[in-house]
Amino acid sequence: VQLQASGGGLVQAGGSLRLFCAASGPTLGTYVMAWFRQVPGKERDFVAVLRRTGGNTGTYYTDSVKGRFTISRDNAKNTVYLQMNSLKPEDTAVYYCALGLTPLIMSALTSGARYDYWGQGTLVTVSS
Repeated sequence: VQLQASGGGLVQAGGSLRLFCAASGPTLGTYVMAWFRQVPGKERDFVAVLRRTGGNTGTYYTDSVKGRFTISRDNAKNTVYLQMNSLKPEDTAVYYCALGLTPLIMSALTSGARYDYWGQGTLVTVSS
């Protein structure tokens, strides 16, 4: 599995960006997909996760992005998105997409250790 993240860039506070994570390999619809972000010198932090359970798709977000970010998936394009609205300077980071093979409970999926494949990261810079 290879993940290719893109869509990052420079945006003013209050603006929007849409990140893309394109996968080559198995269909994403059967796996857990997530976004993490990392600021230089700090640990990689969880942002959002999308998990399919039976016929339903569930999502979960870190508190700081709830109501502003939306994770979604297009199975036909084998791509996961992160729509980021009302961006703040503190959202500045390198954003990574990740794929997990095991559909654990949501609270467990906030740990990067639960993921098996990672994209290369895309830089998001929000100016004040």
